[in-house]
Amino acid sequence: MLRSYALLVACVTLWGSNFVFGSMLIQEFSPIPLAAVRLICTSLFLLAYAWFAKKFTRIRAREGMLLLALGMVGTLMNQTAFFSGLRTTDATTAALILSLSPLVTGLLAAVFLKETFTLKMLAGSIVALIGVFFVVGKGTVALSGGVGFMFLAMLTFSSSMIFMRKLTEKLDSFITTVYATTVGTIMLAPVSLLQGPIHLSHHMWAWLLLVGSAIVMQGICGLIWNRQLQVVGAGNAAMFLNLQPFVTMLVGFALLGTKVTLPQTAGAALIIGGVLVSQWKTRRKPLEAKLPAQIS
Repeated sequence: MLRSYALLVACVTLWGSNFVFGSMLIQEFSPIPLAAVRLICTSLFLLAYAWFAKKFTRIRAREGMLLLALGMVGTLMNQTAFFSGLRTTDATTAALILSLSPLVTGLLAAVFLKETFTLKMLAGSIVALIGVFFVVGKGTVALSGGVGFMFLAMLTFSSSMIFMRKLTEKLDSFITTVYATTVGTIMLAPVSLLQGPIHLSHHMWAWLLLVGSAIVMQGICGLIWNRQLQVVGAGNAAMFLNLQPFVTMLVGFALLGTKVTLPQTAGAALIIGGVLVSQWKTRRKPLEAKLPAQIS
């Protein structure tokens, strides 16, 4: 279990960086074409890996319907909303809104997957959300179109975790990720063409960042995350998403020079504390300790 938690933290660390990288890329590309190109790169990487690893498998009609739903919600809608939101929303505010995902995912998992939403998970979520507001440095988020898109991105991400958890009951997590990403890409590609063609005249660093983030953050991290959902459950995995604003704050400081304040540092501590509270498990005493010693 400890290994699974370490892998989840690694994924969240890279995804937290993705807010800053996305803010940089959105200055170079339009939102929907940017999402489409990233998904094409991710899909090609996953398909190539699946081909060489001989992981392809047939799916039944029921799994096919779930894959279509996952591709539409978790890929098409999520990526479109995410990059559209970043046009007018700063990275830390976006990370704040996405940090509501653990609560939403936990509730959805309790309703649709019959997973337990414990008081510790609720308490940890509340503590972490308080820390999120400290990290952002303000107690409110101004309503705007960008904020609305980010809420949609949060809701679609939470919903996709439920679809993924359901699919991995019957299918391998790897091939589920491959199929779902490819389906979403096929759905998004025609929509992106309506926004106009992608010009090759963009800066080289932008192309490298686009392709690299697609393969690492969407491809590799997606595979790792979906595999660990089978181990720890959707609700528990989602709790680690509270770490994203903390990572976004650090990466924003390193790359964009965003100032880090003392309240934000305190907030980061609350975020980490909230995750630890939600995952805390009380150790039971060994059975032998409760039994009287045998007479020899």
